[in-house]
Amino acid sequence: MYAIVEIAGQQFKVSKDQKVFVHRLAAEEGNKVSFDKVMLLDDNGTVTIGAPAIEGASVEAKVLQHLKGDKVIVFKKKRRKGYKKKNGHRQSLTQILVEGILASGTKKTTAKSESPKAAKATKSADDLTLIEGVGPVAAEVLAAAGITSFAKLAKTKADDLKSILEASEAKVSHLDPTTWAQQAQLAADGKMDELKKLQDELNGGKAI
Repeated sequence: MYAIVEIAGQQFKVSKDQKVFVHRLAAEEGNKVSFDKVMLLDDNGTVTIGAPAIEGASVEAKVLQHLKGDKVIVFKKKRRKGYKKKNGHRQSLTQILVEGILASGTKKTTAKSESPKAAKATKSADDLTLIEGVGPVAAEVLAAAGITSFAKLAKTKADDLKSILEASEAKVSHLDPTTWAQQAQLAADGKMDELKKLQDELNGGKAI
């Protein structure tokens, strides 16, 4: 049995006992996580396709470790404008172990070590550092304000985001959140190609 599931804005083909690297999750190492955006299920040849997700289906997993990927060079250049920018980037990742795939209608249980409230919070958390201009520190500030998903960020006005940043003791008041909601909406909708195209036109999250 395998499933096609969306995790932190990416789609993966997973099966039981498989280890997968995904964009950084908010859950702590050792915690159980659940993902309910299951697009497709194949149970011994019986295929179920969601519209877009299969109601009641989920992928249950355990967080093994948080780490960073290999360093990549990001180079931006604009013709005839004299603009060049070179940065290094290491993607924040989380390794998870798929412990089970629940089909629609299957009873779901929660691990005793994790409360239902914590499980719900983990399930809805996204990696906000995918938004250009939001670093790990800013992501923690947003999470402390209750903004832990792309959908929540997309619904938050730029002025409110600026107030959150300025009120924090962390050194994030200089950040410009003008485009964060727009980027977050694309991420929430799974439009990662459009998000990348938009980010190519930004500089640190700000429109050039």
